[in-house]
Amino acid sequence: MSAPGVLAPDSPERQAVVAAVLTWYDTHARDLPWRAPGVGAWAVMVSEFMLQQTPVERVREPWRQWMARWPSPDALAASSPGDAVRAWGRLGYPRRALRLHQAARAIAEDFDGQVPADRESLLSLPGVGAYTAAAIASFAYGRREVVLDTNVRRVLHRVAWGQAQPPAAQTRAERDLGAAFLPDEPARAARWAVASMELGALVCVARTPRCEACPVATDCAWRAAGYPAGDGPPRRAQGYDGTDRQCRGALLAVLRSSDVPVPTAELEAAWGDPAQRDRCLASLVTDGLATAAADGWALPGG
Repeated sequence: MSAPGVLAPDSPERQAVVAAVLTWYDTHARDLPWRAPGVGAWAVMVSEFMLQQTPVERVREPWRQWMARWPSPDALAASSPGDAVRAWGRLGYPRRALRLHQAARAIAEDFDGQVPADRESLLSLPGVGAYTAAAIASFAYGRREVVLDTNVRRVLHRVAWGQAQPPAAQTRAERDLGAAFLPDEPARAARWAVASMELGALVCVARTPRCEACPVATDCAWRAAGYPAGDGPPRRAQGYDGTDRQCRGALLAVLRSSDVPVPTAELEAAWGDPAQRDRCLASLVTDGLATAAADGWALPGG
């Protein structure tokens, strides 16, 4: 199990791991609103956009509010991009709000208001990459897709290859490994996708894994090898205070606070460094998150 490619799709070991994780998930899955019975593909799609680089607990309430206001792609498409950015609030990475709004318009115009189910159509939507397309197809439509987020990748690297952490960039061998673990039956494959992700989020976490609670601890190559450390230098956490990201957030907070253009003086009061403020304001304009108006600055409209 130490090298890529040694696990055949019908490997008894692989099947045992999948069965154990599915059984564990039946009793340990979190009660998340976008997993509720009857939740549609649009609700799943909104959750996937919001969950990118954002913890689950920060997404629960914004997701509920978003779905109450825009329960369908058509509803969001009828609103302005600025409304979407304003409703995004402090979730972070507000370009996701613009991409979701653009995707809603594409769904309304090209797919009769219904989130498509096939991978190729999903990939044609703004803001939808390989992971998001696979996740929507799997979680919303029960399709057989290799869904590899950071949590799943970590589980597979540890269980199958004895490696502490996956590399920053996904590899072909890694995708092949994900496919080797994927059950043949679509509904079971979709269940495995969400169950392996949950295991990585709750038990097989990055820094302090809870191996005593893991349903596949006895099958884990990393545990059997004595928990070898990962290769290369440790990843350094990015700071936030004083960064352009914080500056952009401060400027956006001012723009979101008003339904009418805000004067430049209000942006100047929000951030004291003129050079950084101007640079960040220009980047917001470039990203489509801010626009110049006769009386100052505003969120995008139209």
